[in-house]
Amino acid sequence: MSKASSETPLMQQHRAIKQKYPDAILLFRVGDFYETFGDDAVKASAVLGITLTKRNNGDANSSQLAGFPHHALDTYLHKLVKAGYRVAICDQLEDPKLAKGIVKRGVTELVTPGIATNDKLLEHNSNNFLAAVHFDGDVLGVAFLDISTGEFFVAEGNAEYIDKLLQSLKPAEVVYQRSYQKQFKELFGNKFYTYTMEAWLFEEAFATESLLKHFQVHSLKGYGVENLHTGIVAAGAILYYLKETEHPNLQHITSVQRMEKDDYLWMDRFTIRNLELLNAGSGDGNCLLKVLDNTVSPMGARMLKRWVVLPLKDIQKINERLDTVEHFIMQTDIRKQLSIAIKQCGDVERLVGKLPMKKINPREVLQLAKGLQQVEHIKLQLSISNNDYLKRLADALNPCHFIIEKIIAEINENTPIAINKGGVVNKGVNETLDELRQIASGGKDFLLNIQQREAEQTGISSLKISFNNVFGYYLEVTNLHKSKVPAEWIRKQTLANAERYITPELKEYEEKIMGAEDKILAIEIDVYNKLLLALQDYIAPIQVNGNVLAILDCLLCFADNALQYQYKKPQLHEGLALELKESRHPVIERTLPPGENYIANDIFLSPEEQQIIILTGPNMSGKSAILRQTALITLMAHIGSFVPAASAKVPLTDKIFTRVGASDNLSGGESTFMVEMNETASIINNISERSLVLLDEIGRGTSTYDGISIAWSIVEFLHNSPASPKTLFATHYHELNELEEKLALVKNYHVTNKEIANKIIFLRKLAPGGSTHSFGIHVAKMAGMPPKLIERANDILKQLEAKHVNDEEETAESEQPIVNSKNTRKAVKSLSTPQVQLSIFDAHSQTFEDIRKLLAAIDINRLTPMEALLKLQEIKEKIRD
Repeated sequence: MSKASSETPLMQQHRAIKQKYPDAILLFRVGDFYETFGDDAVKASAVLGITLTKRNNGDANSSQLAGFPHHALDTYLHKLVKAGYRVAICDQLEDPKLAKGIVKRGVTELVTPGIATNDKLLEHNSNNFLAAVHFDGDVLGVAFLDISTGEFFVAEGNAEYIDKLLQSLKPAEVVYQRSYQKQFKELFGNKFYTYTMEAWLFEEAFATESLLKHFQVHSLKGYGVENLHTGIVAAGAILYYLKETEHPNLQHITSVQRMEKDDYLWMDRFTIRNLELLNAGSGDGNCLLKVLDNTVSPMGARMLKRWVVLPLKDIQKINERLDTVEHFIMQTDIRKQLSIAIKQCGDVERLVGKLPMKKINPREVLQLAKGLQQVEHIKLQLSISNNDYLKRLADALNPCHFIIEKIIAEINENTPIAINKGGVVNKGVNETLDELRQIASGGKDFLLNIQQREAEQTGISSLKISFNNVFGYYLEVTNLHKSKVPAEWIRKQTLANAERYITPELKEYEEKIMGAEDKILAIEIDVYNKLLLALQDYIAPIQVNGNVLAILDCLLCFADNALQYQYKKPQLHEGLALELKESRHPVIERTLPPGENYIANDIFLSPEEQQIIILTGPNMSGKSAILRQTALITLMAHIGSFVPAASAKVPLTDKIFTRVGASDNLSGGESTFMVEMNETASIINNISERSLVLLDEIGRGTSTYDGISIAWSIVEFLHNSPASPKTLFATHYHELNELEEKLALVKNYHVTNKEIANKIIFLRKLAPGGSTHSFGIHVAKMAGMPPKLIERANDILKQLEAKHVNDEEETAESEQPIVNSKNTRKAVKSLSTPQVQLSIFDAHSQTFEDIRKLLAAIDINRLTPMEALLKLQEIKEKIRD
């Protein structure tokens, strides 16, 4: 006998459905439970912490089994999806009471990380994007869709641009063509949850047809995407994927927006990481988004996140935002009223996203109506403003009066969450419903009347009417009075001390009241579904409302930040000079201890006067903070925010590049230095005159002389480049201070400090001129290194400094005129043997022949405390030898 023939009909049905979804965990509805079988059960029990058992399938074989009550689906579903599993929900498609044979079942929804509409699966302040990537030679297409809000974006470009978008928007899932698995991993890494699809889905004709059919249009020109051929293919793949995962109701996806690279200030993924825009370098630290985000709505929080990674490049649009923020700062009452109103609107975008799938509950529908009522007040406030941008936003708002009135009229103010709980629809909406409710609610009085009448007629004083699921309503008579029971009563049950009877009148009433409850629920569901159908016509205008509310929320947030943290309005201009007065780091200043003020600094960069600043100073003095705050202030200005500075003249910037800190990519086979050079090469090859370049400790990943050589040549290249990008270069290589004398547009600055009683005090103030000391040993002492180790480090430092002086004297002597044979031999030797000295011009990769020269090559001051400890131990062992 085959395994299939020995299975029960239920398990045969399960196997047939599972074959259609082999890569998903199948939640199989059986009665009041969702069950999982076999491998699915093993995975589910491990993730959910539920019991794994075995059941008999009708033969000697047994199957592993794990299940949970159907009403706990929301609780368990999000855990499975968060764990990275695709989950197919298989429901009963007919009433088991009416089924002939086995109940018909089918998958009603396939949930994956990128296709989530359940609130527990979503972060309220982040989009949950599903992305698709299409490979087509050098030009790649990408599309992003948030099914929970209906936001749909499409773009195309080279691999670097697509990588930046993926890193910025952080999709929960990426789908792409199956034959490009190797290329995807090479270009974008393995940090994304991915799903691959067949090649025939990635055809432009198929994709175009899918989009035209979905939007019910004859051309995509109205969306401005008709020329994004690879982007269209990616967008079509997303629509197909949604239908394949049982998501046919997509009426809330009403448009697709083009993401054009030239519209936004460019930042590569290194810059987004280095500037800590979305995530802090340390797990519990602050990032720019965290300190800027004081929005009051989920829509605003999601939009602000996109603004931060996609700053504007259109000066007119930027100034519109800045002027509006300034307007809100001046209008205190209006600002507060608008914030309160937006907060009361709730998450309009995600509420309307639930409409097509009918996953919106009655309370959420009521919240939608209350939100639309607030939209009416907001529209009125904006329309009387003297700000043109706010007036345009007011024109875009649509309070949707008809649907508000309909919802308020039909839905009970105190409605339960679930429609099947009853009491959702108001009185007066449906006449039949009101009559049936009267029957159901008047039942107690009716039964009491029967009980009193029958008690009087029969003389049974203890008579009572009760109800159970077996007999329905019944009359209960104690044994003391059973002789008084009329002949027409029908006995149904005998108890130890009583008898239970029914009467034709009771049965008739029972049928009436039980039918009324079923009919009440059916009518309420019908009224509610018709209301949801009426709401479908308002999806697009409500989505526009959500978008406008998000914009307002962000601008109000900027105004509040400016007032609370003393930010000032930046002056954007079409020139090239950057001038910041008393600038501060927006993140660091918010994490300082109470009472401690951030030390503000002036920054001036100009291609005509001061194109490159070489910044030196002690370890921990704040060089990196000055670099980062310059970039963050430039970025904040381009998103329309006021900035942490007394004044800021910010040139329109097209690209911000950073190379900050050292990090290994060992899993990718790349060392610290290789990563550093890759990132720096990306900068060198993409600069323009409107770029801002920040370089921190370039070359520290290799030997001292190699590092100085590379750093020196990078500065020369940037200085002599026709693009002349504005550059801040922080370094430990004090030799680079010589460049100020050799290159006209290079200026030296240092971060000041005081040394008192062999202790260093960081003043964190920028001053002209270079620094000649790193104070590395002082930092090691502050880090808690043992006194003996610090003392030894100071000894070695003195030896190295003395050696350096001696080498310089010997070199100077070798350059004297040849006057005797001894000097001749020295000169000949100096010519035949390359001299190793601390000079950029002799910095070659050489093998040192003795320990003294090895010591001369090690710059202890630039090392971290731990590196210093290891180097000192290595040197000590060599000295012993």
